[in-house]
Amino acid sequence: MRHHTGARTLALTSAALLGAALLTGCADNSTSVGADGKTTVSVGVSGNIFDLSIRVAEENGYFDQHNIKVKYVTLTAATGTSALESGSVQFLNDSPTNFLAALSKGLPELAIGTNGGGNPLGLVVSDAFAKQHQLTAGTPADQVAKALADSTAGASSANTKAEAGLYLKAHGVDPAKLKWVSLPSPAADKASLVKGEIDWFITSEPIPLQVQHDGDGVVVADPLKVPQWAYEDAGYGQFVVVKKSYATANPEVTKGFATAVQQATAYIDTHLKDDTVLKVAQKTLPGVPDDVLTSSVAQVDWPKSGELTEAGLNRTVAFVKSIGAVPDAKVSSDDWTNKYLP
Repeated sequence: MRHHTGARTLALTSAALLGAALLTGCADNSTSVGADGKTTVSVGVSGNIFDLSIRVAEENGYFDQHNIKVKYVTLTAATGTSALESGSVQFLNDSPTNFLAALSKGLPELAIGTNGGGNPLGLVVSDAFAKQHQLTAGTPADQVAKALADSTAGASSANTKAEAGLYLKAHGVDPAKLKWVSLPSPAADKASLVKGEIDWFITSEPIPLQVQHDGDGVVVADPLKVPQWAYEDAGYGQFVVVKKSYATANPEVTKGFATAVQQATAYIDTHLKDDTVLKVAQKTLPGVPDDVLTSSVAQVDWPKSGELTEAGLNRTVAFVKSIGAVPDAKVSSDDWTNKYLP
């Protein structure tokens, strides 16, 4: 009897899980239309500078023009894909690494545009290290790399550590010969630098520039100085991603969302120092000094068109492979489209 009871319980559990999956699938493709005729969608954001395009689209009324309202859900690299797959969000502002990792697992995701290019990274050294090696923000990249050859570096991300490695190797410095300290977060990187436990760290802006603003370090390398991090070499920096089933079931909403984001990136491209852009950046990254926000925004390539290209995607795949993030990364023509752009 125990055997049969266990089998029955397993069968009921399996049926419940299947039912839940089916319901999730239905919810994933549904839309919520209000009395005002606007469709409300949930958007996964990461709380970084690349969220700016979506926030500007809302601030400037571009989503309203397409009868869309947005709700923001702050996600991490570890939770973004699962949120999209479960239907918790309909659109995801996603990094190439996460998008390609999802594709490598066979997940039915679709990139419908790019909303920011390059890697807005900053390599910041402590004041003491800068003085010891006579480094400034204007020191040539080769001289900086040679100074880092005998140093202690902090790393809170395998990806940024690998990106630092690309830069160092390009100037004949073996990153394996440095002393690396693993830290849990960029905030921990900053704290360790201030305490003198590490000589430098690398992470996405605005943290490095904020360290410099606070007088605790000097940013000695960025995408303007390191071509390996720039848009031209690394490919696209951010994708607007949706589940294929949602896009198919909701083509008008998908097109409206992609179009609004493209309107926003085009606006930012020509209004980098505009009060509206700064205002939205302040909301996106609260507590960050205005000069740091302006400099961080300028390090991103804001495309006038969100169109994806095979050549650009191939550069992205090559870059992601070069840092070892997704060794089996690949993208096919079924994984991206420009048909939802104007």
